Amino acid sequence: MDSQENTLKQEITEQTVTSADSTDNKITDTDVATSEQPVKEEVQHKVYNNKKEVVERLKEIAHSDETPQKEETDYLKTVFYKMHFAEREAAMKAYIEAGGDAATYKITPDEEEEAFKAEMTIIKEKRARLFMEQEKEKAENLNKKLAIIESIKALATSPEEANKSYQEFKKLQQEWKDIKLIPAERASELWRNYQLYVEQFYDLLKLNSEAREYDFKKNLEIKNRLCEAAEKLADEEDVISAFHQLQKLHQEFRETGPVAKELREEIWTRFKTASTVINKRHQQHFEDLRAKEEQNLQQKTVLCEKAEALAEAEVKSASEWEKATKEIIAIQTEWKTIGFAPQKMNVKIFERFRMACDNFFNRKAEFFKAMKEQFAINAEKKKALVEQAKALQDSTEWKSVTDKMIALQKEWKTIGIVPKKLGDTLWTEFLAACNHFFEARNAANVGTRNEEKANLEAKRDIIAQLKALLETTEENVQEKLHELTDKYNVIGHVPFKEKDTLYKQYHETLDALYKQLNINTAKKRLDKFKTNLKNVAEKGGNALDSERSRLMRRYEGLKQEIQTYENNLGFLNASSKKGNSLIDEINRKVQKLKDDMNLVREKIKAIDEQ
Repeated sequence: MDSQENTLKQEITEQTVTSADSTDNKITDTDVATSEQPVKEEVQHKVYNNKKEVVERLKEIAHSDETPQKEETDYLKTVFYKMHFAEREAAMKAYIEAGGDAATYKITPDEEEEAFKAEMTIIKEKRARLFMEQEKEKAENLNKKLAIIESIKALATSPEEANKSYQEFKKLQQEWKDIKLIPAERASELWRNYQLYVEQFYDLLKLNSEAREYDFKKNLEIKNRLCEAAEKLADEEDVISAFHQLQKLHQEFRETGPVAKELREEIWTRFKTASTVINKRHQQHFEDLRAKEEQNLQQKTVLCEKAEALAEAEVKSASEWEKATKEIIAIQTEWKTIGFAPQKMNVKIFERFRMACDNFFNRKAEFFKAMKEQFAINAEKKKALVEQAKALQDSTEWKSVTDKMIALQKEWKTIGIVPKKLGDTLWTEFLAACNHFFEARNAANVGTRNEEKANLEAKRDIIAQLKALLETTEENVQEKLHELTDKYNVIGHVPFKEKDTLYKQYHETLDALYKQLNINTAKKRLDKFKTNLKNVAEKGGNALDSERSRLMRRYEGLKQEIQTYENNLGFLNASSKKGNSLIDEINRKVQKLKDDMNLVREKIKAIDEQ
């Protein structure tokens, strides 16, 4: 707050009331709260419904003859920008909900804000002028009061002329009362000097007894009335109003002439006692208000810290940003429920909070802008793969194009995500092109139908023999099982329409045999390996290390092979019969590879235990 605004807000009057009756009744600064110090008042502000109403009130202040009160202008500023920022946030939210991009959102100029700033400029200039005028008036009034003191001083030093000078003395007193504003730093000194010479004059005054007694009696009636009025203020509910009324009573009390000397202490003590009650209530009121404002400041500080933490937190995904956005909106909602902070901190804490919120939403906008840019890059890459797949889908170069199609599929997996709707469209087009080629390739092999029929009968015969093994009790079942599976595997293709059925029969029969025989090949192989491991160890040298290295290479090869199969699964059309059977076959191969990989891992473990 600049010094001009602070001065204009203050109501500066004379120093604390002292008794005009006696030099023995001096009042200290702690006896009565005066308007020499600025008093922060709790004002019931008008409720404004929109920014236009705020601007209209500001225009009234700027273009009227009334003195702009800083408290009201600060309140209008707070209300205006609260509405302004709320409207801006609502407009941005509506823009985003309508499908707009937060990164490209532009804040439109607000004519009402420009009008508000223009009127505030006028008010600041007006306050500055008033401040300079008041300072000039205070200086002139100071000189006038100094002259009055000198005049009363001259009258008080001429005892023989005191009675004759009484009317002149009363005239000087009235002139003193009519002069109001003076520099606050000179008020106490000035009033003490004035009071000193007034009392000296009264002590020298030689009025006739009747007139003197009448004057004392009249003054006593006035001061008793003022005491009663001050005492009634103790029951006033409005503490602020009571305090202001008390100020007026003090002004009248000190402007009233003396009472009889023996009553001066009594009447002053009564008035001072009543004043103390009001002043204590007034002081307590503002202590409570300041305590509440300090509490509000603490609550707002906590919210600032929460908002700053969200603004600085590392957020890596759109869902995390949405979660954080809900949190900061909740913080903003809570902020609106908290009252004002202390005046010197109210604007600062608001600016801190607004900066934290702005930083959060700026970071959010940057994130989604970058994500949108990456989406565009990914989309272009996938579009290029779609075009390449479409260009190859009608080719009859089965071997070379198959390799190219698989390479395209692998590359597709390495590209990041794109917006869901566009991503689904591109995937559909890409998969259709791949399926078109592979289905055409498979259809081109129907020329080998006779051979496939013969292969079908041969495989059916082997399946029948495998089923017969389920009923046998011979001990060499396992050897016969291996023999038959080897024969089955060397037989070529069968008719496409019979492939899935035959595949199902074969593997169901094998599964039943494996379950019945409880063949644990892996365990046998591991036991055999452990037995042979002793012989390898006896060879000495690096035999075990060499064996371990060989097994590690085998382990990594199996792992890579499994990864390749699993990647290819994503590109099969599971809706077709071919897709279903091929997926089952690959899954079986993957499982076998995993079993082999586990066996290799156990062998490595056995070596490490040597």
